[in-house]
Amino acid sequence: MQTDKLEKMQFLQENLNAILMQKQAFQMELSETISAMKEIEASKEEVYKIVGQMMLKVPKERVKEELKAKEKIINVRLQKLESQEEKLSEETKKLRDELLKEQTKKGK
Repeated sequence: MQTDKLEKMQFLQENLNAILMQKQAFQMELSETISAMKEIEASKEEVYKIVGQMMLKVPKERVKEELKAKEKIINVRLQKLESQEEKLSEETKKLRDELLKEQTKKGK
């Protein structure tokens, strides 16, 4: 019984770590997206976009719209990951508490 709980706790920890890594990657991508939007808004120059191996001139407004859409998508993903993180953290804490209670009972 305790072995099963330990394995489940380890599994939950691994999932939690994976979620934290994904969250960190999305936070970095969000930061880069926001930075790109600021640069485009501040720029008086033409805007170019890399598509495959080509660099194309694109309307500034189109790029802004694409970046805003990307920002929304990233924020939704981050919210979902935060929700999953919260669930897993609660489940891990509950399991940890159960294991501690079991160990305390055995120790008496």
